[in-house]
Amino acid sequence: MSQLPECLEIRPLQHPIDAVIEVPGSKSITNRALVLAALAEGESTLENALFSEDSHWCSQALQRLGISVEAEREMARFVVKGAGGRLPNPRADLFVGNSGTTARFLVAVAALGEGVYRFDGVPRMRQRPIRPLLAALQMLGARFSFEAAPNAFPLTVHAMGLNGGTALLEATDSSQYVSALLQAAPYARADVTISLTGEVVSEPYIEMTVRMMAQFGVQVERRDLRTYHVRAGGRYRAQRYAIEPDASNATYFFAAAALIGGRVRVPHLSAASLQGDAHFVDILEQMGCQVERGADYLEVRGTGQLRGVEADLNAMSDTAQTLAAIAPFASSPTHIRNIGHIRHKETDRIAALAAELRKLGARVEERPDSLTIYPSALQPAEIETYDDHRMAMAFAVTGLALGGLRLKNPACVAKTFPDYFARFEALYG
Repeated sequence: MSQLPECLEIRPLQHPIDAVIEVPGSKSITNRALVLAALAEGESTLENALFSEDSHWCSQALQRLGISVEAEREMARFVVKGAGGRLPNPRADLFVGNSGTTARFLVAVAALGEGVYRFDGVPRMRQRPIRPLLAALQMLGARFSFEAAPNAFPLTVHAMGLNGGTALLEATDSSQYVSALLQAAPYARADVTISLTGEVVSEPYIEMTVRMMAQFGVQVERRDLRTYHVRAGGRYRAQRYAIEPDASNATYFFAAAALIGGRVRVPHLSAASLQGDAHFVDILEQMGCQVERGADYLEVRGTGQLRGVEADLNAMSDTAQTLAAIAPFASSPTHIRNIGHIRHKETDRIAALAAELRKLGARVEERPDSLTIYPSALQPAEIETYDDHRMAMAFAVTGLALGGLRLKNPACVAKTFPDYFARFEALYG
């Protein structure tokens, strides 16, 4: 499906699913691998990389910093010639779109350089929080200036390298702050200790960063649940690196099997994944599905009959929309809690879910950090996607069980899964 219409009607599916779906590489792993390879000395090849808006902004920004990044889209790989922690260009104007990983990771990377680096993004990125990361970087010696609101994009990094030391970091809004500091830390002049304050959200993404840093040759010492220590002088090792399929994007296909019945297998994704969202299959198991966990695949088998669940999705909040999209079809209420931080994502995801589910006729209770969705008889409606890829992908699944569901701006899936709807067609057999 090369060009999507402004409004896409999802065809209901009248038979059980039997599909093997190849899911492109993980956005979270691709952007981390780009950063680690850029900081390494020498050439890295990143295999099964994701080519999407987010990885485009990350790779383009690295190039503007003077890092050689060759994109081989047809081969699904990037070839990165790392500069050993140096930023060859002393000045750069960087646009990050609405990519949170690019914004947070590269602000920290830019602080390692010697020069002046301006950052900006789309209007929503100017609203998304970054203050805690800037405050932590300032404790390590970074300097910033702002053009509009303080502690917000557009901002300029006045880089003179990072001194090291101890940084207190409030991790309530995003785990990306922690990952940004960790990835830059080995190249500071002295050891870096990161002490987290507040409630820590999306911890599996921090663990992903720690594990990937180890794969690239740098060990992080975790002294307790809130303290990380990185020794100065560590260096990332250039390498050939294989990127896992995107577990968050696999959830839509697993949810389709749960909702309609039948089976969906995603190869090359396992329960041992770097990605916490691979555990979404555990939620579907609680709802009544059978899950097969192979060494090199995950498979969900559904009957089309679902039970409601109580789900704390703090650790895998990108799956909240997936669960919400199938929750009205369950036989009992579904309560999704501890997700307040998703109000600061591409859109206010809690408010957006409540509004669109109600438009379909679902009974929904919205609270500051949770949603309760009740069994409901749904009706056709036109769904607003809020330029949020996960709204479009999740409600496409709803449309499989409901005739007449139409998605506005389905092309927003380009942020992390440009050919989502082409692969979605495989569900129809």
